Amino acid sequence: MGHDPAITRTWVLHPDIKSNNDRRLPEPALAEAVALAEALPGLEVFGDIIVRLPKAHSGMLFGKGKIEELHQLFEAEELDLVLIDGPVTPVQQRNLEKAWGVKLLDRTGLILEIFSDRARTSEGVLQVEMAALSYQRTRLVRAWTHLERQRGGLGFVGGPGETQIESDRRAIDDQLVRLRRKLSKVVKTRALHREARAKVPFPIVALVGYTNAGKSTLFNRLTGAEVFAKDMLFATLDPTMRAVELPDGPQVILSDTVGFISDLPTELVASFRATLEEVLAADLIVHVRDISHEGTEEQATDVRAILTSLGVGEGAKQIEVWNKIDLLEPDDKDAVLARAARHDDVIAVSSISGYGMQDFVVAVEEALEGEIITETLVLPYSEGRKRAWLFERSLVEAERQGENGFELDLRWKAKDRAQFQTI
Repeated sequence: MGHDPAITRTWVLHPDIKSNNDRRLPEPALAEAVALAEALPGLEVFGDIIVRLPKAHSGMLFGKGKIEELHQLFEAEELDLVLIDGPVTPVQQRNLEKAWGVKLLDRTGLILEIFSDRARTSEGVLQVEMAALSYQRTRLVRAWTHLERQRGGLGFVGGPGETQIESDRRAIDDQLVRLRRKLSKVVKTRALHREARAKVPFPIVALVGYTNAGKSTLFNRLTGAEVFAKDMLFATLDPTMRAVELPDGPQVILSDTVGFISDLPTELVASFRATLEEVLAADLIVHVRDISHEGTEEQATDVRAILTSLGVGEGAKQIEVWNKIDLLEPDDKDAVLARAARHDDVIAVSSISGYGMQDFVVAVEEALEGEIITETLVLPYSEGRKRAWLFERSLVEAERQGENGFELDLRWKAKDRAQFQTI
């Protein structure tokens, strides 16, 4: 019996390997893998399963009995693709595809496919292509041939066109060299942009968090922007920045970054470093959490680990936003609110209903205003009005008369500096 060739009939499999000491619970891990599969156009998930293993078999991942059992299941379902929620070696992939008679994609390959589908800017496409080539290099042309056959591929893996990945490793290496050169220009451009923003007296607030934590919805509520936001993993990929005027504080630049995920492919972390490093330039990092998710603690640990790998130290100014409290049952909501109230740097909100947004804005203002900035400012002698403004607010530590004007040693906050620029 045939089926729609435009649909890739897919089964999601999560191997629960005891010897891995994986701190992720298998049930929510499987649910996340299914959500990842559903986030990719053209895939239709026909079933999912957790396979518990004492250890991974080097050549086949699973034992012979389990492989035969799954083969019968996949054959009966007339599947096109099996997604394994975890790492699969090239040898294991080849052997399992032969044993099951279907194409196979591991977690890294799936995330790369989603990123290739979501990248919109030339920079995003470049970063994904480089990450995919780094992954592909170990597998040559094994990874995406099923998608090329059934739905035309995505972006740079779109079939036998000018962007198809060559089967020759040397050609892949040549492409990687070319892409690294282009990406290095992106890094330099971003560095110049950061330097330019550093001259503007507006603090930068970066939203970070696990994918689907509600960052883009929160961003839209605060800025009035229309960044694509949907209950979907990796709904947005390319970073967005907008200016926001806080009611009782300074104007800030709000940055919405790509969502993180557990076991984020190292190839993606490396390629997206130029984008993720925007977080390092932030005056305040807002860690947005989906507090309604049963694995919220594990997700938070993953986000903190990625921030640490980027070089964000413990001294970085951060606050946590516990989002989606509207999805909690009344008793659970009361418990979460009580927990949040015990922490000065935690705010419980609903970016959908608007609950807690005023508390969040106040927390951002207090976090930014708390930073004392010490610097020397040279004012031309003609700027007497600005000089008087600084003295009226007791912001001047010392004053000298120089060749070019008043030399003022200032001790002030970001809010004061922003207001000074408007005079």
